[in-house]
Amino acid sequence: MLEILGETPATNATAAQPPAALRRRLPPWLKRPMPKPDMYYTGAVIRDLKLETVCESAKCPNRTECWSQRTATFMILGNVCTRPCGFCSVPKGKTEALEADEPERVAEAAERLGLKYVVITSVTRDDLADGGADHFYRCVLAVRARTGATVEVLTPDFLGNRAAIERVIAARPEVFNHNTETVPRLYHRVRRNADYQRTLDLLKQVKQSAPGMTTKSGLMLGLGETVEELFDVLADLRAVDCNILTLGQYLQPGPEHLRVERFVPPEEFDEIGRLARQLGFSLVASGPFVRSSYHAGEMAALAQHQPVQAGRAIGPLAASV
Repeated sequence: MLEILGETPATNATAAQPPAALRRRLPPWLKRPMPKPDMYYTGAVIRDLKLETVCESAKCPNRTECWSQRTATFMILGNVCTRPCGFCSVPKGKTEALEADEPERVAEAAERLGLKYVVITSVTRDDLADGGADHFYRCVLAVRARTGATVEVLTPDFLGNRAAIERVIAARPEVFNHNTETVPRLYHRVRRNADYQRTLDLLKQVKQSAPGMTTKSGLMLGLGETVEELFDVLADLRAVDCNILTLGQYLQPGPEHLRVERFVPPEEFDEIGRLARQLGFSLVASGPFVRSSYHAGEMAALAQHQPVQAGRAIGPLAASV
C-alpha cells in the first residue's frame, strides 16, 4: 500500500504555481460538512483580548470545529514570522516589540474559555536574542497560575540556543512539542532557515533536561517525501525518545505557497500510523485532518496512561481511539 509514497513527485519542485484552472481539486475525503455548534464565543474572546491564534494565521482546516468547542491554540510573540517557510501562511516581514501583558491576556482567555488543556505556540522570532523563550516561560506560568490547566508548548527551534530551550523547559510544560514538518531532503524549500539535526537536538535536550516531560513532534505528508525517507525520520524521532507523533495532510494555504504533490488517502494514513506505532511512540495521530494541536488534550491524556510498547492510535480526524 505504501509504495505510492515513493512515486516521483509531480513536476514543479518550487513554489511556482500552475494556472488556477489546472490546480488539483480536493479529493472527497478532504471535504466535510461544517460543524453546527456555535463558534462565535471563542472568536469574541480572542478579539476582545487582542490575541493571535495559529488557527487563523495558519488557516487551519479544523478551526470551525475547534472554536465551536471553545478551544483554540494561542500564538504568542506577535503575528509576523522571521522565516519564509514555503508551506506556512503566517505573515512574514517586520516584527513588532513584545507585549509585556500578553501572558496575562493568554491566561485570561484560557480562563474565560474554561480550558483545562492549553496549547501555546508562536511565530519564529530569530530577531530576539532568546527567540522569545522567556516570553514562553512567562505565558506558561501565567496560564498555570490562573487556571491550573495542563500546558503544551509548540515552539520554534530557537536557532539551537540551548539556554533558550532550557528557559522554556524551566516552566515545566507538561508537553514540549516541536514539529519536524518534513523529511531532510525537503527542508531547503519547506523549512527554509531550519535544520533537521537542530530539530532532533532540541527534542533530545528536552528529554535530557526533563526526563519525565512528554515530547511530541509532527510531520506533513504530501510534499514529495518517499516512504523510506518518512520512516527514517520516525526512527530518528524515536532515537531521541519522542513520545507523541502527529501525521497530517499538507494543504496549500494560498497560490504563493508550495503546491501539494500528493493527497494521501485515509487508509494509507491508517497504515502509516499502524507501522509508526510499532516503532514505540506512546501515541500516534495519523489522518488527513490531523494537526499538531488538534485534540491535543485527549492525545496527551492517552499517552500518559499508555505504556510505550502498546502505542495508541487516533482515527483519521484525531477524534476517535
